[in-house]
Amino acid sequence: MLEEFEKIGKEALSDLKKVSDLESLEQFRIKYLGRKGLVIDMLSQIGKLPKELKPQGGQLANKVKNEITKAFDEIKAGLSLSKKDKQKELVDVTLPGIPVHIGKPHVITQTLNELLEIFGRMGFDVAYGPEVEDDWHNFIALNIPPEHPAREPSDNFYVDDKTLLRSQTSTIQIRVMENKKPPIRVVAPGRVYRPDTVDATHMYMFHQLEALVVDEGVSMVDMKTTIEQFIHTFFGPETQWRFRPSFFPFTEPSAEVDLLLLDKAGNENWVEMGGCGMVDPNVFDAVGIDSEKYTGWAFGFGIERLAMRKYGITDIRLLFENDLRFLRQF
Repeated sequence: MLEEFEKIGKEALSDLKKVSDLESLEQFRIKYLGRKGLVIDMLSQIGKLPKELKPQGGQLANKVKNEITKAFDEIKAGLSLSKKDKQKELVDVTLPGIPVHIGKPHVITQTLNELLEIFGRMGFDVAYGPEVEDDWHNFIALNIPPEHPAREPSDNFYVDDKTLLRSQTSTIQIRVMENKKPPIRVVAPGRVYRPDTVDATHMYMFHQLEALVVDEGVSMVDMKTTIEQFIHTFFGPETQWRFRPSFFPFTEPSAEVDLLLLDKAGNENWVEMGGCGMVDPNVFDAVGIDSEKYTGWAFGFGIERLAMRKYGITDIRLLFENDLRFLRQF
């Protein structure tokens, strides 16, 4: 198969020498660099190589692809310049210019970047994990037993009996604790999936940001201080907030975090932002961390919910409809 990779590269470079105009160059692109072209097909064959040949095959395939792409770009640049010279198009400099709309990150991306920057200043690392998870990381290691109602198909997108689209980014925390010894200080952003009925405040796919701290002597005081610093940095120093007792299988004690915000009529209302608590010892036992020596805390906030509260967005669906009239406001 490696010989076939080299053959494709030689044939492509040979065919490229025969290209004389933009039309034939486009035919070359479709044959070799298109979505169904020989180069893409070549890259797809790497996974079929024996394990010991995969590194060599990957290097060779990328080398061939880069050589073909570079040669193609050079020919294209030359032909395009030649075409412009032949046309000798005159530009009327007195005509009004064509407005150019400069793109910018989506409001969710802007919010996520701001969150990561805030927690980065607090000394948190960033961790990521897969969106398709197994039963162990999504439930068992998080102290959610088989009979727990959170496992119901009505609350999860199952791929099969043991696999599902993750319902929370707490799965990343489990993966971090499995592979890293304390002290641990990370935030874990990502998409999560739940079959909620779509309305102004719910979506079947949304984003979360969770934080995890594990060390000796960690307490609720540390968590409260971190959350307070975050809220006052993100929403402003005058923002009022509170803890409200709650329950989560993977934290004990647990609490909800509420913010005091104004509605459209100017009335003050307590609005839920997310959950938090001290890591349950059963979670530490599941990942092999000594629960007698270490303590930890965690919290999770919905990124859409944070963006909506900060920017006064009243309907979560606006964040996913790609209406430029809405998105250009941020």
